[in-house]
Amino acid sequence: MSNIKPLLRQAARPFLFLLTFIFICAFLAHYLTGDETLLEYARNNPDQAYGTQADSAKESVENDKTESVDSALPKTTTASPTDQTAEPFPAAETDTPVTPSQADTYTDSKDNIAGASDSAMADSESNTVNSAEVSDTMEQHPERVTYEEGFYYEPLTDAVIERITGISYPEEGCTVPYEDLHYIGLRYIDFNGQEQTGELICNKAIAQDMVEIFHELYRNEYRLESVRLIDEYGGDDTASMAENNTSCFNYRVVDGTTNLSKHAYGLAIDVNPYYNPYVVFQRNADGSDYISPPGSEIYADRSQSFAYKIDENDLCYRLFTAHGFTWGGNWNSTKDYQHFQKVIK
Repeated sequence: MSNIKPLLRQAARPFLFLLTFIFICAFLAHYLTGDETLLEYARNNPDQAYGTQADSAKESVENDKTESVDSALPKTTTASPTDQTAEPFPAAETDTPVTPSQADTYTDSKDNIAGASDSAMADSESNTVNSAEVSDTMEQHPERVTYEEGFYYEPLTDAVIERITGISYPEEGCTVPYEDLHYIGLRYIDFNGQEQTGELICNKAIAQDMVEIFHELYRNEYRLESVRLIDEYGGDDTASMAENNTSCFNYRVVDGTTNLSKHAYGLAIDVNPYYNPYVVFQRNADGSDYISPPGSEIYADRSQSFAYKIDENDLCYRLFTAHGFTWGGNWNSTKDYQHFQKVIK
């Protein structure tokens, strides 16, 4: 028996050496190369991550929001002092397109889903207006309501009407009166941690919601890359999404139908849309999912962790839903992770 133990120890040495070697290799591989991030995966595997849109990959930075969520959520929602007795709006949008007479149950879909045209992009570049300069220098409406410093809403001034007419607001056939819309001035923190001035146009019925929500996002340093009127993108929704622009009003129909989108009423907003894409399951001819905007395909995988992702734990989600908005990420056959909308009775 005493002779067997040395033999067993001698026989086990090669296996112990092999296990030690494997452990050292794994240790070095992990700490020398690091875990592959979502963005690194996209860059290393452009065909899988972006299809033919590899050049449009966005750079992601650390998500260092300083959220104090419980204090940010409103205990009560202050009603807008403006008149809210406008005609009833369509009810929540569902997954099944219907006729205009059934507008109480229609689907909100992305317009211009084929992608932004070169001419639209060229127009938006040539007509770009610095949002901060516009907000600081344009005329002030006598009915302006200031919620906090830098956060206000007001009826559309002549200058704003001139900016949007013929772009987000068609010159003919628009069924939403200018009087139903309000201009929102706000502040936000951009992806570089810098304070910026932004602007939105929304329905007057949700103007108070907007200033309250965006003030809390600002106070908690929630990052938004861009908050500009969609008119700066020629009214092209896809071009705006591709630039990760947060926007609200745009008079357009639901793709493939004659039904007006919630955005046409100023009752829907898209937040950080590049990182929170619009997904239609098995829509493509090959049975794959349709994802918009082009280049954001990798962010459709919501099991991954990445910056600027909206989910049910996100401050943006919690604020909008606390104010009575519904989230497109909870839809069934489609997912619109960027989209919040509110139904006004």
